[in-house]
Amino acid sequence: MGAGLRLGPLLRYVEWPDGAGAADGEPYAPTATIWIEADRPRTAEVRCADGAGGRARTFQVAGHHYALVPVTGLAPGTTTAYEVLLDGHRVWPHPGSPLPPSTLSVPGTPGADAGPGIAHQPLRVTFGSCRWAATGAAGRRPAGPDALGALAARLTADPAADRPDVLLLLGDQVYADRPSQDTRRWLAARRDLSEPPGAQVADYEEYTRLYRESWLDPQVRWLLSTVPSMMIFDDHDVIDDWNTSASWLSEMRRTPWWRERLTSGLMAYWVHQHLGNLSPAELADDRLYAQVCAAGDGTAALRRFAEEADVDPARIRWSYRRDLGRTRVVMVDTRAGRVLDEQKRAILGEEDARWVHEQVLAGREDRDHVLVGSALPWLLPPLVHDAERWNAALCRGERGERWARVGESARRHSDLEHWAAFPASFAWLSRLLADAALGPDAPATVAVLSGDVHHAYVAEPEREPAAGDGARVLQLTCSPVHQRIPYVLRLGFRFGWSRAGRWLGRALARHGRVGAAETGWARTGGPWFGNQLMTLTLHGRSARLRLERARRGGGLTTVHERAWVDERPGERVASARIHGR
Repeated sequence: MGAGLRLGPLLRYVEWPDGAGAADGEPYAPTATIWIEADRPRTAEVRCADGAGGRARTFQVAGHHYALVPVTGLAPGTTTAYEVLLDGHRVWPHPGSPLPPSTLSVPGTPGADAGPGIAHQPLRVTFGSCRWAATGAAGRRPAGPDALGALAARLTADPAADRPDVLLLLGDQVYADRPSQDTRRWLAARRDLSEPPGAQVADYEEYTRLYRESWLDPQVRWLLSTVPSMMIFDDHDVIDDWNTSASWLSEMRRTPWWRERLTSGLMAYWVHQHLGNLSPAELADDRLYAQVCAAGDGTAALRRFAEEADVDPARIRWSYRRDLGRTRVVMVDTRAGRVLDEQKRAILGEEDARWVHEQVLAGREDRDHVLVGSALPWLLPPLVHDAERWNAALCRGERGERWARVGESARRHSDLEHWAAFPASFAWLSRLLADAALGPDAPATVAVLSGDVHHAYVAEPEREPAAGDGARVLQLTCSPVHQRIPYVLRLGFRFGWSRAGRWLGRALARHGRVGAAETGWARTGGPWFGNQLMTLTLHGRSARLRLERARRGGGLTTVHERAWVDERPGERVASARIHGR
């Protein structure tokens, strides 16, 4: 047994009861989805110990065979073990495996005394970004201990320990431009690495190698089979500095290998990450998914879709929303849909921005917490923020053509491409968060969850002392999960938060003629360095944050904990307000 299952299972979607209460009185009938890759065309089936289950026929992309199995018949408030079968033969769990059974946990329905739509149990959201799955010779970890692997080891050793209800993987799930030594050797056996793109992935088959390397570690594989996951890409899922500027993109499009690289990257992302972000109802309405499943080989349909996404990003929406009881999660694409015209630069196109605006604000009075998942932080170290504003001004010509060329070089070499590098988008997001946090009907917290910058910190907008209601607004940043963190980078980020760094940032802003930043904030935790994960535990209108770092030799150690409590429903005692500094 076990033959035939190439990758997975990954537990992706688990439905939560509607935190706003079911207006039409329909009972809560939870569903889930489980993703697998098989070795050939097969019928995939999931059987749960309590009788729930589902089946799906695999679909084919570029010679690979996948299935996203919908699981129905689940009972609210239960945890059940499950197994995976291919053509009627059990392939998961592996026979004799020392790991605990893979389980599927479903939230309970609200109690009669809890009010409409309020579930009793806390929601644990664990998040981070930048996980380089590479291992060195003889199994050594060149980037130190893997935080996700450490979490998996803890939970496999003690299945009764508190586990996340959902994993938010906020970008750089694979490194297409920095493969491991093992993968480089595999690439060298496949093609001539002296030809571009050299020791980087070039096509769909090579992307599948990266996902296998990332998800086949036995304990991480078990973790992903047991804890639901939500994912969004960042640049390294395709290439470093992806869509940093119009001139960058123009240069890439002139290379002979870029079109296949991007097309394959988007195809692989759609298969391995994006599909699992969608609910069964959304999948049923997805025309591309229907085409791929109906075709004997869905490669051509998916390739056309990826090519269209490159030519006209506004036609595709990668952002998505999940409601987890009374917590709303809005995951935002900060890469593929960028507007790169220097005079109109935006992280999101108009249609995407309109959609995100609606998802954040609609029904906020029925949410205790609103979480915005953005691979790129909204609030940065002040020096970095001002440097990006300065750089954006230079690149759009505020100081002339020569300085514009200097700005473009600095942008690429220093990764000046976060929200602050798109000033109109930064202002838009700041206004949106302020609107979401405003008033007596606001959630208790409005938090932006981010990664990318290879350190962790908590930042909060400056408060209005007279504010008597409204949500707490937070920037929670956690990165990396597993990556090298050079000492000079640590020094640079510490300097970026310092008074001297603030002074230098203001000087750059003056040179760029951009004036003072319109939003004031303070770092209220960190910076912390290392391979780490954050967990946000949401219970009613309270929020507790825990940061854990992977230890050499194994395990996780807690390096920071704090809580925010809204003690008076309807009267927000913890308030933050976004305003000029």
